[in-house]
Amino acid sequence: MMPKLDRYLLSDFIQSFLATLIVLLVVSVGGVLVDILGNIADGRIPARLLLSQLGLQFVAYLPLILPLALMLGLLLALGRLYRDSEMAVITSIGIGPRRLLRPILALVVPVVVLIGVCSLWLGPWASRAGETMLEEANRSVVMAGLEAGRFTPLSGGGVVYLSTVSPDGTELGKVFMQRQQGDRLDVVTAQRGEMFFEGKANRYLRLHEGYRSEGPAAGDSLDYRLMKYAQSEIALPDRARVHDDNDPEVMSTVQLIGDERPLAKAQLHSRLAPPLMALAFALMTLPLSRSSPRQQRYGRLMLAFLAYMVGTMLMFNGVQWIANGTMPAALGLWWLTLPLLALAIWMYARDGRLSRPRRPA
Repeated sequence: MMPKLDRYLLSDFIQSFLATLIVLLVVSVGGVLVDILGNIADGRIPARLLLSQLGLQFVAYLPLILPLALMLGLLLALGRLYRDSEMAVITSIGIGPRRLLRPILALVVPVVVLIGVCSLWLGPWASRAGETMLEEANRSVVMAGLEAGRFTPLSGGGVVYLSTVSPDGTELGKVFMQRQQGDRLDVVTAQRGEMFFEGKANRYLRLHEGYRSEGPAAGDSLDYRLMKYAQSEIALPDRARVHDDNDPEVMSTVQLIGDERPLAKAQLHSRLAPPLMALAFALMTLPLSRSSPRQQRYGRLMLAFLAYMVGTMLMFNGVQWIANGTMPAALGLWWLTLPLLALAIWMYARDGRLSRPRRPA
């Protein structure tokens, strides 16, 4: 049975953590949504996959968002206890930092486990699932944004109209396409067509039995050309980048363990580092939140945020160093995570201790 004080502190910690997490998710959704909408506008991602791609990318970003939300949430909750003099009352009844470790870990341990699950399993799964959906969707004309019975603008300029589309979205009937290249206007018609691929990103429309008319866009001259063709190929906007099956970014963590490539080792350590760093930053919150009544409110908060940004940038740089061979793969990111954990434990152990008075000379 959890004591009443632990329940009170844990409830305060959870509310502050969830509020911070919601704010960070709302802020993050803007950047992720802009990237996805840009790819949709360029024709790289079908518009129908907007929500699914947004959700899967959020799962991949959770290992970076959750540690920051945990640290800031705990700092705000503990800072409020100091400002409202509740921490002074708690200390006066003989409860110190060691006793406060129980309610703090009651929140930190489940969140760190969740970060580890997202980093080691859910994140790679979300990346693979998103690319599988794109791979399947882009092989269909309907999912690529070309629908029968309406004019569809192309990202490179122009418009296309399809009279009929087969149920599987691969066969087209009676195609009309208009494009402008410079000062020339190009109009293409065809009785039928289909979509085919070259490589993983290049898409083309192959048209059969049609006509192509080319002339000045302004209509100020009589320089027109009319051609009849049996077969013509037209490039569509490239698809979004799709990784190979042996790319470390989409491989499972179990597969990365036995892979000796530098890129695989770098990807493995990039997945191991977030839960360890989240635990270290969470343990630093109690020492960093200690403040006097007249101390500024957000000074320690900005210091903690700066420390998180520096640690995250060092993690990204370390991953690049391992991938480029600049740093030995055996060293990994242990040079960052282990000293950070040791520093956090040392700061927590020393928190609240009074310094010894100096002896007079």
